[in-house]
Amino acid sequence: MQHDHDIIIVGGGMVGAALAARVGHAGFSVGLVEQGDAPTPPSGDYDLRISSLNARSLAFVKASGTTLPEERCCPFRHIDVSNQDGTGHSLFSAQDSGMDDFGIFIENRTLQYALWQRLEQLPSVTCYTQCAPLSTITSSTGRLLELDNGKTLSARLIVGADGAQSTLRELAGINVSSHDYHQRAMIINVETELPQQDVSWQVFTPTGPIAMLPLPGHRASLVWYDTDNTTQAREQLDDEALKAAIEMAFPKRLGNLIRIVARASFPIKRQHAHRYIGKRLALIGDAAHVVHPLAGQGLNIGLHDADTLAEIIIQGRDPDYLNLLRFECQRRAANQAMIAATDSFHHLFTGAKPLRQLGDLSLQIAERFPFAKRMMMQQANGLNPFKMR
Repeated sequence: MQHDHDIIIVGGGMVGAALAARVGHAGFSVGLVEQGDAPTPPSGDYDLRISSLNARSLAFVKASGTTLPEERCCPFRHIDVSNQDGTGHSLFSAQDSGMDDFGIFIENRTLQYALWQRLEQLPSVTCYTQCAPLSTITSSTGRLLELDNGKTLSARLIVGADGAQSTLRELAGINVSSHDYHQRAMIINVETELPQQDVSWQVFTPTGPIAMLPLPGHRASLVWYDTDNTTQAREQLDDEALKAAIEMAFPKRLGNLIRIVARASFPIKRQHAHRYIGKRLALIGDAAHVVHPLAGQGLNIGLHDADTLAEIIIQGRDPDYLNLLRFECQRRAANQAMIAATDSFHHLFTGAKPLRQLGDLSLQIAERFPFAKRMMMQQANGLNPFKMR
């Protein structure tokens, strides 16, 4: 059977576009289906939606020939983790872990636009915008996808990268398990007196962590976790009152704030698909899993999904059920470990006092054993933690 494409990807967000760029760069025919329009160039102030790209994710993006604008990226070389009263503290440095840096912070819209710019340069990639899946069925050697614009496309493999509310996942009859943490994360972009260069820090409090993600220059993205009611009340504060609340609650190392640039909040939930694959079908990114954002690994593990799946295609292996099962086994194990780790951190530092004391002890132990710190950071970066310098 002659297919329209080697692979069709539903969802043109960061993970879907990254997979399309990588496979398209390798010369395979790719169809990218996106419900909205192609992204527009980022301009003006930094967007609220900021993500970290670790070493493996950066390597995957760059392997597609995608160029990221340095002026909107902020490399970070240190991660500082502590509790509120300072009894538990651990500083992770990239140099100690055998790396130049841990990665970069970048706006979601900047990364997505850069990837789409690369897609426009690839003759083997076709982008279908302003359309969505209506149905999908399998054929003898592939899968058909009916779109709401009247088109029907076919490919050897169809990939769902269309987010937590994935339409393709629903059409494939794949259920999810979910958990509500009954917390909200408030994201606040600020301008500061101090330049926030290469240190990202997080302080655990009994109501949830507070974190600072550095942006270029005198800018930072603050993340403030708390209960639903408290966060929603905090959102009602005017800029001056919110600025005062931040300066009171956040560590002094943040420095004084010049102004609040933007703010928003979202509920914290966990979600995991019961399976990642079907016949000639695979799920990646948020379509497969949503993790607690406290470790900043949601996008990274989605890109690691894409990296693993791209390897199957690029190596010329047929994406039949056996090869997709290998993909699922590898990625589910890694993603389940990340879910367990983030869950553990959440409960250790926001649970009853004995649990919080155990969390403090874990930070102290991590600080005292450099090899353990190095192994943890290389694992978090998607690297082999046992590879010696």
